[in-house]
Amino acid sequence: MMKKHIRRHVRNARYIIYKETLLDFKEHFWTFIGSFLGIGIIGLLNGKYFAAYDNLFLIGSFGASSVLIYGAINSPLAQPRNLIGGHVISALVGVSVHKLLPGEVWLTSALSVSLAIVLMQITKTLHPPGGATALIANIGSAKIQSLGYFYVLSPVLTGVMILFLVAVVCNNATSHRSYPKNKDWFKIWKRRYR
Repeated sequence: MMKKHIRRHVRNARYIIYKETLLDFKEHFWTFIGSFLGIGIIGLLNGKYFAAYDNLFLIGSFGASSVLIYGAINSPLAQPRNLIGGHVISALVGVSVHKLLPGEVWLTSALSVSLAIVLMQITKTLHPPGGATALIANIGSAKIQSLGYFYVLSPVLTGVMILFLVAVVCNNATSHRSYPKNKDWFKIWKRRYR
């Protein structure tokens, strides 16, 4: 009886490992296309309108968001409410803390990230790259810091909207991918999430 039980668990473990290591070329193709277009469009706008050394339109947290919205599209953390809300809330927190306590980078960095996480939790917009967005508002270049609250609009909101629009197009280009998971995501008056 015990041997049969162990064999069944080993067989299940092998099956799970097998399924998890299968290559799904369609999935990888659309992940690549989406992330390439999303980051590429932002980078192109950055190169056209800003000097190459500024990297003003292209912030590091967008790379992490791309992993979620193009590679893990069904994750609750990758949904539009989380993507857009998480970045915008975090940017607002980061800029506000930087303005309240200028010059204390260690304090503003820690406070910005911590407050951003808590506010994202409270508003149900938790998006891990948002922590980086709050941090960048404090440790970014002088050009980024000089933007003040404009940082929330550009690069953050503008860049996030580009990533989102590309995600909607690329993640719905085939029948086996669907984004966003909740098609009524924009109806903030409906608090239920499917």
